[in-house]
This record gives sequence, C-alpha cells and structure tokens, in this order.
Amino acid sequence: MSTTDVLTASARAELPAAEAPYASLILPIHNQADHISKVVNGFLDDFAKLPRPVELVLVPNGCYDASAEICAELAAQRPDRVQLVGPLKRGGWGRAINEGLDASRGEVLGYTNSARTTPETATLMLAYAMAYPDAALKAQRRIRESALRRAGSVLYNFECRRLFDLATWDIDGTPKFFPRRYHHLMRLSSDAELYDLEWMRACRYAGYPVIEIPIYPTERFGGRSTTSYKSAARMLLGAYRMRGSFQSAPPGGVLPGETGATGTGADERLPAGELGRVAG
Repeated sequence: MSTTDVLTASARAELPAAEAPYASLILPIHNQADHISKVVNGFLDDFAKLPRPVELVLVPNGCYDASAEICAELAAQRPDRVQLVGPLKRGGWGRAINEGLDASRGEVLGYTNSARTTPETATLMLAYAMAYPDAALKAQRRIRESALRRAGSVLYNFECRRLFDLATWDIDGTPKFFPRRYHHLMRLSSDAELYDLEWMRACRYAGYPVIEIPIYPTERFGGRSTTSYKSAARMLLGAYRMRGSFQSAPPGGVLPGETGATGTGADERLPAGELGRVAG
C-alpha cells in the first residue's frame, strides 16, 4: 500500500459520519498549474449553495508542471472538502477517474473536465442528481468551439451510435454523475480516451436511465487540450475494436466483494487491453 493510500484511509477514518460528503466530483488534472487553484476555489464557493456537502477529488496525472504541488496545498487547506489522489506518474483520462473513484466517499459520484467546466454547470448537475437519485446524469454540449472539433465530434458520435445503439450525440460530454450503487460504472477498464464511451455502453447494457442536461461549453480556462489528431484517430479505431469485445462480454464491473467464476475479486482492476470486460 502506498503512502497516499495510507493517508487516504486515515482521512476517511477520522472524518465524522455527519460530515461525510453527499457527492464526490473527480477532477483529472494534467498540466493546469496556471488555473487549477481558481477552478477549485470556484467549485467550493458554488457548492456552498447546495443543501448537502460535496467533496472534490483532485487527481494530477502525468503532470510536469507545478499542478501536483498546488493540488496538495489546496487539499491541505480544505481537508474536509478536498482530497488529493496521486499524483499519478502516468497520464490518462480513464486512469485518473478510476483512481479518483477508489478514493471517493460520496453517495453520488461524478467526474468532469476541470479545464472547461464552470462551477455553475457542476452545481446545476448536482442539483439534478439530488432531484433524480435513481438516474445517471451527463452534460450534452450544444456548441463546439471550432468547425474542425465539431466535425470530429459528429463523426465519432455517429460511429458510436451505429456501433452501440446509443441515443446521444455527445458521448464525451461532462460532467457525468451517477449513484454509487451503479456498480457497472465503478470498474471500467479504459485508461484513456475511450472511458466515456465505455461509461455510456455500460449504462446501455445495465439499463441505467441516463438524463442529459444541455449546457453551453466555455473556452478552456488555460493550459492545452490533450485531444490531438492522433488521439482522435485512436478513439475512432478504439470504438470499432470495443464493438468486437462487446460480442463476447458485457461492459462494466463487479459488485464490491463479489467474486465470479474466474476468481477475479473487486480489488482487481480489469486489464486495460480488455475494454469492457466484466469479471466472472
């Protein structure tokens, strides 16, 4: 067990039950030293409007700037409402979310793009989560900021709709929130760009109701997008390969403590090379 794991377990044990957060919002962070402090403080200020407490789970991953140090300072300033996981040496959208889920304490779990999500959007989504406790929620972005990104998004979403019979035109829209008991969303195996597709596919397979909340996305607060021509090509090809894995196994994960016929327990993460596999 790592030092971070020990500290996280200790923090959980010392937190009074009355102060346990209702929801946990995971923020994967990659080279965002220029704006992450403002983003986190903005979230905390806006979450104060909600009737129930919300924690932020910061997951610096693959950073080579001061993001991890800034996140550590933020967690030290508000240990009751900010957790630090990592920093992770290897970057990866899905990898960061999975690690954040393992540390999250809320009844409702969520994640979002910390470079583009406004506090108002996250608070609105959490209000919906309180009103609809039996649904998974996701944002649906109405406008993309450039013609090229819009074209790439339409192509990718059209492919995913055709391959998996999904009813959304914004697979990657965040924030996403869901009840902790939706266990098929707790053990997704994608470590990178295909995480959101696997999330949608798991909801489709498990029959989880999904409510889409329309939002108007903003420009990045700072830093550089990790989406490139190379990553876009990986997503298009990866979606097709994931379709093949769907023929032999459903998506998602296992119930906590559950062991299937293969002997794989809940403590073992599924191999990244087997997208969408379920233990058992």
